[in-house]
Parts: sequence; C-alpha cells; structure tokens
Amino acid sequence: MTTALVCVATGFALAGCSDGATPPEPSAAELLDRANETMKALTSVTVDWTYTGAIAVAGQSGHMTTDLKDTCAARLAWTGGGTFEQIRIGDTAYARSEPAPLKGAAAKAPGAGAGKHWTKVPVDKETAELGPTSCAQEFASFGTATRGGPTEVGGTPAISLVVTDKADKGSTYTFHIATEGEPYILKVAYEGPEHRTTTTYSAFDRPLDVRPPAAADVRDANAADG
Repeated sequence: MTTALVCVATGFALAGCSDGATPPEPSAAELLDRANETMKALTSVTVDWTYTGAIAVAGQSGHMTTDLKDTCAARLAWTGGGTFEQIRIGDTAYARSEPAPLKGAAAKAPGAGAGKHWTKVPVDKETAELGPTSCAQEFASFGTATRGGPTEVGGTPAISLVVTDKADKGSTYTFHIATEGEPYILKVAYEGPEHRTTTTYSAFDRPLDVRPPAAADVRDANAADG
C-alpha cells in the first residue's frame, strides 16, 4: 500500500512500482493546476519576458526579481530606446526612467540624458496591486489544456501544455512544466493575432536581495522641485 501511494503521489508514471501497476497519468489540466499551486507557494522568483508585435509598443523586454508580495526590483526596456526601473520594498517604491536616446542637436541640449535620479513614492492601497508598483505574478488555470510533447528549458526536462481559451480567440499559450524536482513553470509562450510574449521563470526560492537606492540618488516625490 505504501509503495502504491508513493507511485500515485509523484504525479508522473513510474515503471518501477513494485506491484507492477502503472498509475494513470495526470491530465494536462491537473498538471497545470499543480504547477500553478507550486508557483504560488514560492518565496521568490526571477521573471524575464519579451513582448513583440503590438501596434502601440514595437517591442519590450523586462526582468524582475520578486517575493510575489511587496518586495521586488524590475527593469523594462523598449526596442526603440528608453528604460523604466523600479524598486519596491513594502509600502515604498522608487522609480526612474530614461527616455529614448536623443539624436543630433537634441542630444547636446541642456537637460538631455536626465533620469539618473530615483523618485521615492508611497504605495497606498489603491496602487499596491496595480500598475508598475505590483510585485505579484498571476498563476491561475484557465481555458482548455492539452498535453504537448517532452521539451527542455535551460537544460531542465519539461513537458509542454497547450492552453486555449474561448475568451481569447485565435491565441494559444504554451506552458513548459518541469518534470524533474518540483513542477515549476519554466516558460510560458503566448501567440495571439496582435502580439507575442515569452516569459521565463528561474531562481526559485533563492534569497532575495532587494535594497533601496543610495540616499544621494533619491528625490522625494512630495518634496518641492529644486
């Protein structure tokens, strides 16, 4: 009985079970549910993503380390130039941005290249889970999931799950779930009629080192200019 329970608890079929019976393989929906629950339980994770094809934004990439709650550091960059950075620690956020590089005479004008300083702003209840101040990541099952084939992400064996949703016609999400160790979500690729995104997850549960900027580089948003 103990061996049989161990076989079932693994979530994947094991040929070496002593009673000779092979437990049924979990469905794609069950695999995705388990992966989402595993990701929700993380204390930290690193997220990298790319975004291409939207009419308003030609391309974007991002990098974030987060505790999935209220502490994170993130950086966004656009293909045409320009960046946005944020550090959030509890109820305080620091942000700074660099506009797209100026060319010609504009690049030599007074004030060109501004944006080196961080702006300190409070995070209130209305903004804590919205917009750039959010450190959260959504891990939720949706749509219809079907099994794909075995794959690999960064050298880690995985299984692909293809998800379609009636609410997002013409689009597909491909989840890559680790098949060794914890069932982490390693990568999610989205393809839609207007844009594509690729998101990868790594550094699961590693110590999070997010610190505020040096005091000399910070300006208070509530302070008077100058």
